[in-house]
Amino acid sequence: MKKLYSIATVLTGSLLTALPFAAQADKNIEEVLVSASLLPITAARSANAITVIDSEQLKNRAAISVSDLLRDIPGLAVSRSGVQGSQTQIRVRGAEANHLLVLIDGVEANDPSQSDELNWGTLTASDIERIEVIRGPQSAMRGSDAMAGVVNIVTRSADQPFSAKVFVETGSFSTQNRGFSIGHKADSYDVSLGVSDLESEGANIIANTGTNDDDGYENTSINFKGGVDVSDELRLGVSVRHSHGVSEYDDEYAAKIGTDFHDQFNDLLHSDFDRSSSSVNAQFTSADGKWNHRASLSESRFNNNNFKYTANGISANGATESNKQDYQYVGSRLWEALEQQFSLLLEQENEEFKQLGGFTNGRDANKFLARNTNSIAFEYRVDPVDQVTLAIGGRHDDNSVFDDAETWKFEGIYRLDESTRFRAAAGTAIKNPTFGELYGIYSGFQSNSDLTPEQSQSWELGVDKALLDDRLEVKATYFNAKLENEIATKFKCNQNCDNDDWMDDVWVSSPENIDGISKQQGLELSSSWLVSESFVLDASYTYTDSTQEGVDEIRRARNLGSLNLLWRAEDKLTINVNAQHNGKQADIGGVTLDAFTLVNLNANLNATDKLDIYLRLDNLFDEDYQEVFGYQTLGFGASFGLRYSL
Repeated sequence: MKKLYSIATVLTGSLLTALPFAAQADKNIEEVLVSASLLPITAARSANAITVIDSEQLKNRAAISVSDLLRDIPGLAVSRSGVQGSQTQIRVRGAEANHLLVLIDGVEANDPSQSDELNWGTLTASDIERIEVIRGPQSAMRGSDAMAGVVNIVTRSADQPFSAKVFVETGSFSTQNRGFSIGHKADSYDVSLGVSDLESEGANIIANTGTNDDDGYENTSINFKGGVDVSDELRLGVSVRHSHGVSEYDDEYAAKIGTDFHDQFNDLLHSDFDRSSSSVNAQFTSADGKWNHRASLSESRFNNNNFKYTANGISANGATESNKQDYQYVGSRLWEALEQQFSLLLEQENEEFKQLGGFTNGRDANKFLARNTNSIAFEYRVDPVDQVTLAIGGRHDDNSVFDDAETWKFEGIYRLDESTRFRAAAGTAIKNPTFGELYGIYSGFQSNSDLTPEQSQSWELGVDKALLDDRLEVKATYFNAKLENEIATKFKCNQNCDNDDWMDDVWVSSPENIDGISKQQGLELSSSWLVSESFVLDASYTYTDSTQEGVDEIRRARNLGSLNLLWRAEDKLTINVNAQHNGKQADIGGVTLDAFTLVNLNANLNATDKLDIYLRLDNLFDEDYQEVFGYQTLGFGASFGLRYSL
């Protein structure tokens, strides 16, 4: 606890003595519609803890990966298994990585063939306009995968008659990042296309091997988006996104085969991935603005292939495929009296899963499975008096595999005055077992078809306060969640268990619904200070206590913090200094990983009206750290880039 107080004191002290733009940005955020409701609403009418990363912040940070930007957001813990492109997980408020729903232009990006997670390591930050993060249970609106929160990623749309942009970046670890985008906006339609390509030789993923085996990464992404206004009331939209890439990696067992072998067959393992998503939608708003109807059809496809170098060459090492289709209708009615809003959702989601792997442990690993969910949900919002906003919602899921499930949520806001508001939210959520947990066949793993969905109940209290003539905004949120039927991996003896010599025993891992209640509770603090017309200071701190059967959950540090300083040195030069602190945390095998602090620097120069020049320095002090036990992270890296707009 002493360390907790010391970190909080440092952040608070920095706020009171430090160095504009962020507070102004937060004021703008309150006017922007967010996806914390069935019908988009302003952040001021939501009791959820919400953070928005806007286009200006994306430009100033010039990050390659979206996950690097999310490290600054309260309540989010990021774990990357090695270098750029490696398996990356994000956990919200001490929950599991697959308790977070990710939407890209409204299309679900969670991969059913990869534990219902998005592999954040394969999501680049190019062609993205804004990122909305809603923390807390959203199952009552979004279903199973939204147990702990939602990240909504909005890609760039055309906003002028003609636009064309190109960027190129080169940096450490032989990294090359380049791309272009074009767009056209007319009176009744708009269309945009973005293409990016990233290549990096990386570094050795496995720590302490004594080898020089660099593990590289490639990623090519294409994003198309368009819309047409058929009339003043009706708009049709379409979006298509495709990503393809290859990640090279090692595992600890392969690294221990021997240095000679490791050097001869560098990058013993690699995987390629294909991600495709598409959506068509129709949006109707009545002339008086009281009726809103939205119908959409979306589809996501995921292909993952693993390969391995052996003495005989390259061989396949298993593959998975999945497909998710979603049919959705949302209808809303608004009344001016008491700012009332009622929304109804009808949804059908179909999922398919394939595992292609021949035989493992004598069992046929080839699987083809499917399941579907029919859902109905509602939401009602009202301002009974000027100072109060209330919201209730509920959802019923009829799943073809599991029992029917009902979830609910409640929100309340009390505005004490123009600068102070109090927030309260509560709700229930579910998370269905994954295809892999139920039916997957992998070496050393035994699936469990008897698993039941996880269930949670949670509540939170928050306060938002504006100070110094609205130049400083401070937010605090306390959260508390209890999780029942948590699915945890247990190790058990599978063969030779009666042998007196335990060295002959064969152990396997298997998922189980554990007895008892897992708990997640903590405190999120954030602030944004417009110190002057040249300086902005953002700070955040999160304390998380997440336990399973009374033991700390792995890869969830109790203390997380960030500090971000934006300095407009002159009209054309912007300098951004970012510090991220990750406290010590438990990992597998009873290992405790050391705390670390990373410092990053970005400089952006508007050389002309059309040309931007930027410099990014990552891990400025070459911190040696691990986020996942046994996997090495990148040291100091420098990148230089150009952006040119026609």
